[in-house]
Amino acid sequence: MPEEQRIAVPTEFDPEDEYRPEPEPEPLPPSWMDGRVRIGIHTSIAGRYLNALESARKLGCNALQIFSASPRMWQGGPARIPEVDAAAFQARREELRLGPLVVHANYLINLAAVQPMLRTRSVQAFHDEIVRAVALGADFLVVHPGARGEGSTGQAISTIVDSLKQATKRVPMGGLKILIENTSGMGTAIGSRLEEVAEILAGLLRDLPSGACLDTAHLFAAGYDIKSENGLASTIEQIDSTVGLENVPVFHANDSKVPLGGRVDRHEHIGKGKIGREAFERILRHPRLNSPAGEGLAGRAFLAETPIDDPGDDRRNVAMLWELAGLKEQAPEAEKGFSMLTPALKKKISAQRAQSSRRIAKKTVRSKMSRRKGSARKKGR
Repeated sequence: MPEEQRIAVPTEFDPEDEYRPEPEPEPLPPSWMDGRVRIGIHTSIAGRYLNALESARKLGCNALQIFSASPRMWQGGPARIPEVDAAAFQARREELRLGPLVVHANYLINLAAVQPMLRTRSVQAFHDEIVRAVALGADFLVVHPGARGEGSTGQAISTIVDSLKQATKRVPMGGLKILIENTSGMGTAIGSRLEEVAEILAGLLRDLPSGACLDTAHLFAAGYDIKSENGLASTIEQIDSTVGLENVPVFHANDSKVPLGGRVDRHEHIGKGKIGREAFERILRHPRLNSPAGEGLAGRAFLAETPIDDPGDDRRNVAMLWELAGLKEQAPEAEKGFSMLTPALKKKISAQRAQSSRRIAKKTVRSKMSRRKGSARKKGR
């Protein structure tokens, strides 16, 4: 048969030859989520952001919390972090395997505010907090829910949810999760009851990656008895039935200067307050809270926000958390003698406080003298 008249025999189709795109690989957990208990403290970014990481390392932490700007000023710093600084921070954090990284939002933010100007300012400030936290590669951003003023609790919760949604509009969240922190019950602050925190989360979980950060001192001041064995068991059940333990990746581990139900936010050194050493040992070793001990959430962090009255207080509080968790031998080695509060800095702070006290005293005296003069003039008429 001539070459041109030959009919090609079709090749039999083999299903294995069909192109199949490779499935997207499952995202790997972050390097710091290695099954170890995460214990840390709030560290200072003074000087540069990298200083916070080095302080955490020197204090014997494997997790940390920071502010991304001044927490008591509306214009506490730049709204954006230079890319080179953010990249250096993320690279160094990866080297040190520190995590989670928790950023605490500005104290002035009131997401429940009814005053239009304060609410607008709060939403913008929280938006900037998100942008900075994402740039630093933070895992969590903690915020106080706010105060209701003369409004109702229900109205305030709706306002908080709406404020958070506004603040996150058109912001790529990456792996960042927003955490609502419980409060101690001072004034008209929202969040002293676990049910209030749960209601906020219920309004967010469909739209935003969110959860709760529970502060032990705030729980205790708000009336939750975490000091006694039965009280802790009851509180854990209440957390689970409202917020859900799986939605609490971070605990602020703080002792309290005020008694149970005192409704005032006053932190104390671990084991030296009204909650006490034995209670913190139960908390840190509880099988539902501590991952290696049993059912706890993997990567859950216990972070101290304790006072630093004297050089070394920060290092001692971190060491105490490791000891009470029963993990003293597994704790990262702390740098001997290191503290974020140096003797020179303490002296400077003491001098500033003394100067401030003198100014206040002088103003008080002048005010009293002015009132007396005014009263004397009235009598002379």
